[in-house]
Amino acid sequence: MSQIVPLISSGVAGPLGVLHLPRLWLKASLAAAGKLHPDYPACGKGYDGMTLAALGIPEEVFLAFIATKPTYVQLEAWVKDYPGVNLTKANIYKHNQAIMGYIHGDDVRAGILEAAGLADDGSCNPGAVDLNNLDDWQTLWATEIK
Repeated sequence: MSQIVPLISSGVAGPLGVLHLPRLWLKASLAAAGKLHPDYPACGKGYDGMTLAALGIPEEVFLAFIATKPTYVQLEAWVKDYPGVNLTKANIYKHNQAIMGYIHGDDVRAGILEAAGLADDGSCNPGAVDLNNLDDWQTLWATEIK
């Protein structure tokens, strides 16, 4: 069975404009299909939790919907129709700023850079979105290409 690294960045938004939602859909969908790489949670407490909290959707409700195997467009339609969802421009902007502004702790940053063979000397962008991308690429390389 495939063990797929989710390569959609947290810095990507779909038509609704919500950063990380496409990646969350991909991770949760792969997990529901039994195909998510074991280093990744279907729905974690970091960006996943931030995104669902910003929208006002409980994790268990989201995962139950994902179990129906929706396309991404179907997910966004469901989100738009979810009772009490918060899709105001101001809320989406605030959420997106939180995603782009998040900085990992020193230990996480150092671990990601070390795994990728980069010096932790301040020369890499410290943003979590970019570090997570680097971590994804390194994991993909190590498991599928190396």
